[in-house]
Amino acid sequence: METNFSVNCPYCGEQIWMEFYPEDGAHQEMIVDCEVCCNPILYDVVFKGESSRVRCERAQ
Repeated sequence: METNFSVNCPYCGEQIWMEFYPEDGAHQEMIVDCEVCCNPILYDVVFKGESSRVRCERAQ
């Protein structure tokens, strides 16, 4: 199961690598600042069976 995800910052477009763990829950939401532009990014991560997905958007 994939735990390392590559996303593009919804503010500056830079590629960011994040790591999430299924042991922390099947559905996770967290806000983390972009390493490049320091704007807050909302991550929505779902682990289901052997699949996983991550979405990111500008945090409100």
